[in-house]
Amino acid sequence: MNACVASFAVSCESGYRRGVSTLQREQELNRFLAEVEKRALRIAEISVRDRDEALDLVQDAMIKLARKYADRSIDEWTPLFYRILQNRVRDWHRRQAVRNRVMVWFGRSGNEDNDYDAVATAPDPKGRTPDEQLQSHEAMQGLEVALCELPARQREAFMLRTFEGLDVAGTATAMGCSEGSVKTHYFRAVHSLRESLGEHWQ
Repeated sequence: MNACVASFAVSCESGYRRGVSTLQREQELNRFLAEVEKRALRIAEISVRDRDEALDLVQDAMIKLARKYADRSIDEWTPLFYRILQNRVRDWHRRQAVRNRVMVWFGRSGNEDNDYDAVATAPDPKGRTPDEQLQSHEAMQGLEVALCELPARQREAFMLRTFEGLDVAGTATAMGCSEGSVKTHYFRAVHSLRESLGEHWQ
């Protein structure tokens, strides 16, 4: 009888630990998603130029990460999340291309939001003069326009390395390519942006 009681107690303790471990993992994942949400939305919005669509893509990526990769190492979450998000963005562009081809048959253009402002500017730091705020606003607008004009892979490499701060290896995982390709795409993006932005580059 004592052996049965002891066995039951061990089983209960093991279940309790698993429950605590699962709760901790959920809390860690929620913290990660909260931290990454704004940056991911900015990246997606620049990529698709539609805030509502970008929000949907980010939420889809978060759901997939939580469902399929919650048990992975915390260090793996960032590149995995951005790989999911970039795949969602590419799928979105493919769907838009198909939609645009279909709409041609009806004599309509698929680009009906020509006056859309791609990304809201970043919040202004405290203590800046109006002139400094205006210069920052103009520089940010210039960057957004220049990013939209880059080839998709160059844009991905630049935003993941610059906005999210991923290293070359993490960017390669997120983009699903080699580290050498990341370096090439990033170098070309920086070169193009320097030429496009001129005095606003810094």
